[in-house]
Amino acid sequence: MKQELLAPAGDIEAGYAALYYGADAVYLGLQKFSARATATNFDENNLNQFTAYAHHLGRKVYAAINTVVQEDELPDLLKTLDVCSKCKIDAVILQDLGVARIIKKTYPELELHASTQMAVHNKEGALFLKSLGFTRVVLARELTLPEIKEIASIEGLETEAFIHGALCYSYSGLCQFSALETKRSANRGKCLYPCRACFEKNEINKHFFSMKDMALGIDILKMPVTSLKIEGRKKSALYVAAVTDYYRHILDDKGADYKKEENIKQIFSRPWCKFHFNGKSKDIIDRNFVGHRGLLIGKISEVSKFGIELKLNHNIARFDGLQIDVKGNEKPFGFSIQNIKLNGKNVFEANSGDVVQIELPKKYPYLEKGLDVYLASSSDVKSSYPYIKPKPNEFLNLKDINVRVEVCQYNILARYDNFVSEIGGIFDKAQDITKVEDAFKQSFEKTGGTGFCLKSIEINNPDELFVPVSKINELRRDLYAKIKPDYKQGKLPEISKKESKNLKGFIIKTDNLKCLQELDLNEFAEIIYLIEPNSDVSEIKALPKNKVRIALPEVCRKPQVFERVIKSLLENGYKKWEIGNYWGFGILPTEKLDISLSSYLYMLNSQATETAKECGVSRVCFAIEDTLNNIKVLSECVSLSACFVVYQDAPLFISSGCIRDNDCKNCKGGIKTFELKKDGRKYVAISKNCQVMMFNDNPLCFANEAKEVRADFYRLDFCYRNYTPEQVKDIVSRLTKFEDVNGGLKANINSQKI
Repeated sequence: MKQELLAPAGDIEAGYAALYYGADAVYLGLQKFSARATATNFDENNLNQFTAYAHHLGRKVYAAINTVVQEDELPDLLKTLDVCSKCKIDAVILQDLGVARIIKKTYPELELHASTQMAVHNKEGALFLKSLGFTRVVLARELTLPEIKEIASIEGLETEAFIHGALCYSYSGLCQFSALETKRSANRGKCLYPCRACFEKNEINKHFFSMKDMALGIDILKMPVTSLKIEGRKKSALYVAAVTDYYRHILDDKGADYKKEENIKQIFSRPWCKFHFNGKSKDIIDRNFVGHRGLLIGKISEVSKFGIELKLNHNIARFDGLQIDVKGNEKPFGFSIQNIKLNGKNVFEANSGDVVQIELPKKYPYLEKGLDVYLASSSDVKSSYPYIKPKPNEFLNLKDINVRVEVCQYNILARYDNFVSEIGGIFDKAQDITKVEDAFKQSFEKTGGTGFCLKSIEINNPDELFVPVSKINELRRDLYAKIKPDYKQGKLPEISKKESKNLKGFIIKTDNLKCLQELDLNEFAEIIYLIEPNSDVSEIKALPKNKVRIALPEVCRKPQVFERVIKSLLENGYKKWEIGNYWGFGILPTEKLDISLSSYLYMLNSQATETAKECGVSRVCFAIEDTLNNIKVLSECVSLSACFVVYQDAPLFISSGCIRDNDCKNCKGGIKTFELKKDGRKYVAISKNCQVMMFNDNPLCFANEAKEVRADFYRLDFCYRNYTPEQVKDIVSRLTKFEDVNGGLKANINSQKI
């Protein structure tokens, strides 16, 4: 199987570089709805030129429209999809089920690729998305090789896996850290990367969640996936060229070139790791430093008034950039080389093996022997990746048109679709009718600058009349001036009529039924119980069965571990279930059950909620990172039951990275809680079953705002944190009266946009 090498393009130059150095396909973002909103991205003109050029080379282009979309943005989404259709994009990478529905019904020519933001981490989730019409699934980065192989074995479904680039600490799509803490949502392409910050734990300050970069290298040859994906839509054309060239070399059976690896590290690189590709690993976090490091070229052997001395293991030159790891600084100390001494003489460059003295700038931190020195920028490398690109507007996607011409004695007409042009005159018998027909064809083939091209022309000239070329040209110019080059103006698919909204009451959700002991559960419309594979389901027998809903977690690497408990609950008549990730649809007999969705299956627009309804879902949950304005609009048009979360200890992220200090071999397992601090704020990280979730010390509380939302249900969550029955009773008594609790956080609820 020939695998696709998929490269990123944050702008058109990076795209051209990717194609020149061997990418089989390029993925890019447009001006809106891109999960890399701060990249340059592509406007319509650049997209048109780039896709036409890529298709000329036999390559593919995918558009990342992979953010969640609010209701009032749907018209702009249509415009973006119009552009994708017009520019002949090969597929759309998306997260939002509403975007998927619009494409399926209005733009069927565009393939659906499930973004890694959909957090597909098992076979069950992939199979469900296939059933919705997705032709490809981008796998969660956290997967091991055996897990990748299992999903890649699905017949009729393409798979795509990341092989190189930046890593997120959280499962993509399951991180709400930036949204809830800074009002800049990762699900909207605006992440501020708060996970890379320095946190205090036990009076020690470290970057506990700052990931190294992924670099699978030669291991990509073990992967059975359809497409091998390089991360980097915010990187330069130089970086894209170097990384694409490196992996093209490997895929062409030329091996992993160490020189090419060195080049990448000099352009941009954090320390490299293979994440969990070869099994669970803890060597994935760089706790001491953040950002670009470079290529390690030696250690300081001496510090003098002139500068530092070191023995080189790589060539350097004047004006190259160096970085030095300095204890106590979270970022390396960097500077440009201004002077190099070799054997006491000033030199412009020095070679591997040389012992050199490098002059330091006037201001520099305390440096000592043994510190690592990195080559972070190289003039030689910067000139090593030239690329060829087409001239502006040399390649364009043009609209095919079919023209019909009618020649009469006193006028001639030309038609395309609903556009008609008519020119008057007196036309006599032609001496050679073939010359007249050739003149029409040659004239109408002249479409330069119109945005379309002539696919065919039908000439109806029953009396074989002669038409002067000047008249033919006038007819063609007039018709072409009337034709609009727009390919389509899509409309939103219809949704079901809104059902009447009647408040059905409060819902309470917990993973610990003991904390509900002080409540009168008859006052609640429903009790949601979040289970684990080893949950003691006998605890729920004391609850009224018609009020109990069983919730599955967002992440489950091995869904089969739930089979026993799910079977037991189904056999005992529990028909109500809540799904937090697409794998839930794959493991439950959903057609026989009452299914609701958690807030992690983001519902920010009516097209998404309609998709949920078409999947047999009875109730959705508004996203906790959404705004009150959007929730109010959505609550008025959603066509199925909806739930508004009033209170929740919201996970800022869900991660497969481990915060524990011990290695995996000596881990005692169980639950371990860590208290963290940053900028005066307190957080709690909970490590359990090789998974980490982090929470703000205070919960979200939207009780006051809930009064403005016409929801069917209001939900109170008491999961993950340890609550006593007395605490729950006190909190519930306030929330059910729509009174905020002290210290409750508001996140984005009162923001205009996220």
